[in-house]
Amino acid sequence: MVKKLDKLLIKAFVGPFVVTFFVTLFVLVMQFLWKYIDDLVGKGLDTFTICKLLFYMSATTVPLALPLAILLSSIMTFGNLGESFELVALKSSGISLLRFMRPLIWLCALICAGAFLFSNYVIPIANLQAKSLLYDIVNLKHGFNIRPGVFFEEMDNLAIKVSRKDPDGKTIHDVIIYDRRTPGSEKVILAKQGRIEESANKKFVYITLQDGWQYEERGNRASADNEFIRTGFGEFREVLDLSSFMLSRTPINLFSTATQMLNIKQLDKAEDSIRRQMQYNVRNVERDITFRYAFGRWRDTGWLNTAVPPLKVPVFDSLIPSGQRRYVYDRVQTNIREGLNSLNMTAADYRDKVDTVLRNRVEWHRKFTLSFACMVLFLIGAPLGSIIRKGGLGTPLVFAVAFFVIFHVVSTIGERLARNDVMQPWSGMWLSAAVLIPIAGFLIYKALNDSQLFNREFYFRTFKQLRQFFRRNNGDGGEAAAVPE
Repeated sequence: MVKKLDKLLIKAFVGPFVVTFFVTLFVLVMQFLWKYIDDLVGKGLDTFTICKLLFYMSATTVPLALPLAILLSSIMTFGNLGESFELVALKSSGISLLRFMRPLIWLCALICAGAFLFSNYVIPIANLQAKSLLYDIVNLKHGFNIRPGVFFEEMDNLAIKVSRKDPDGKTIHDVIIYDRRTPGSEKVILAKQGRIEESANKKFVYITLQDGWQYEERGNRASADNEFIRTGFGEFREVLDLSSFMLSRTPINLFSTATQMLNIKQLDKAEDSIRRQMQYNVRNVERDITFRYAFGRWRDTGWLNTAVPPLKVPVFDSLIPSGQRRYVYDRVQTNIREGLNSLNMTAADYRDKVDTVLRNRVEWHRKFTLSFACMVLFLIGAPLGSIIRKGGLGTPLVFAVAFFVIFHVVSTIGERLARNDVMQPWSGMWLSAAVLIPIAGFLIYKALNDSQLFNREFYFRTFKQLRQFFRRNNGDGGEAAAVPE
């Protein structure tokens, strides 16, 4: 049965949680926009494409927004209750802090379960859609926009420059066009004025030039027999295809094998396939060494002690006839060089597979660390809010940002160490939890004992008592020193 106290606490927590979650999500999406603003502006993207990209990117930022929202909302909830002395009333009636936290612990457990499902099933799809769409947008050419005094070179083998454009944006003056689209031919078109118009479907541009000349050179530049043609015109019309400026989607299957686009089951399957390939590389190395160096098959068998009598020679070269030494040396060097090249290629391929396995294991543990981080940060925020006893957004935001920075920095360091094979993937990805769990236990202990850890008056009184103590000791010492006189 859910009691009224539990309903009151859940209602006080849900409101700040929803608000802080969407505010944090908005800030993270804005950070993404500032990062890629140069790649998005000026490419003629429609509103639907931009909204779709922002929607997918907002889904990928949930792993950062959700823990911060839980931390901030828990501090705000318990800070408001402490500031209004509701926590004092509850404790005086015999209700402990852990009993007071129990409904929110269950609620955070549900959020953690939802976060795991979201991380395992939704985020891989969002990553796949977002990364593929962002890749196509970044590689998309800027829109057809001719600026006065600047060569427009976005089209292949074509450069256009105008000295002036009228306010209507269509009439141009003093036009220069360099055209190399036809193999073996170079054209230069000069015109006093012209007009640029786009088709209704934005797929073509119609350029109409007036009163100009066209200079064309046909043939190889290095040859002396080139053909040079000069043509005057009263009106010249050119149609330019803008299909290269349209957004074309790359097949999404090309991105589907990346580790960020896989769920737990797919990561396990991919890792199993990679480990089998690594075993195949090991067998290839053994077979290559055995093939190139036949004596390796007889190592540690005692064959040399029985089949070949011991030879007493000053150097090994004396066993090779003088006429065959150069051939033997060249053959040995060739075998060594080919063997080293083969081993280096196999070692590089093996190292790439090891890095892929590490990335898979890091991503596998990330599915669980997101949900667990939500619970750990709540266990930090709830007692912290009851200790500081400050509501609103100011003080809770300061503490929330401080602890979240610690969590994010430690998580990033652990992930880097795991990816570089300095730490095991499980230890690197769970490093932030190992750091924050003792902090959570310490804060819960302080909150249960009504600690004044963040009470300014407590430190003021302590400092005042210490100052009086030192003054008293200094005064006693001065009187004791005056007695012998």
